[in-house]
Amino acid sequence: MRRLFPVTDETAARTARQEGAEPDGAGEWSLAELAAAYAYPASGDGGPRTWLRANMVSTLDGAAQHDGRSQPISCAADMRVFGTLRALADVVLVGAETVRQEGYRPARARAGFAAAREAAGQGPAPAVAVVSGSLDLDFSLPLYTSPLVPTLVLTGADAPADRVAAAERAGARVIVAGEGRRVDPRRAVEALAGLGYARQLTEGGPRLLGQLVAAGVLDELCLTLSPMLTAGDAQRIAGGPGVVLPRRFVLASLLEEDGFLFGRYRRP
Repeated sequence: MRRLFPVTDETAARTARQEGAEPDGAGEWSLAELAAAYAYPASGDGGPRTWLRANMVSTLDGAAQHDGRSQPISCAADMRVFGTLRALADVVLVGAETVRQEGYRPARARAGFAAAREAAGQGPAPAVAVVSGSLDLDFSLPLYTSPLVPTLVLTGADAPADRVAAAERAGARVIVAGEGRRVDPRRAVEALAGLGYARQLTEGGPRLLGQLVAAGVLDELCLTLSPMLTAGDAQRIAGGPGVVLPRRFVLASLLEEDGFLFGRYRRP
């Protein structure tokens, strides 16, 4: 992996060393290097600030999935970034449909990040927070029955009582973050922050990401651009409600490996 932006003296020296050893300039970054590249911003007092980032992958022609899943358009380097972003987060926010399609399991503890998480006051793994108004979820799955950290279910005030009870029997913690059966994105972010989950990560899917964008609560987008073309009618990385004016983000960093680009874009 190599850094394309921003270029510093250290970046240039590292690239020169890599190119001297390997003609293509490749080289797998250590976990510490990846963690430093994707570190969450700190607040003024040095502690974590509430920060919601998204991690998504897209093909050159804008597809966020192939055959309903993101894995076919990903790669090994993308999965390393995926694992790093999870290891840095307090909580992973995900939509119910993505849980179903991607076969979500509990976040696992990673030995390579154990010391850093402990030093940051974090548990062994991030919690997973599932967004669902209907609670049409299979609560017999390991995501709910056997996570390292209890799974959270964000729903509306009028969620079906029997489904709330089923979630709680499975071991999940149900959080009301909206009226009716709708989850309000801003209330969801605030509710998670109120539980001490300041370093927030969403992995979509497209509908949830679109809602977060429209609500103006997304601070950062980590986007993997996959050098593939799929055509067809696959979803984009964000769908659902639009915004009156496009929201401008700025490029914070850009990495590359094997033709895949790994960009970080932040709100100004």
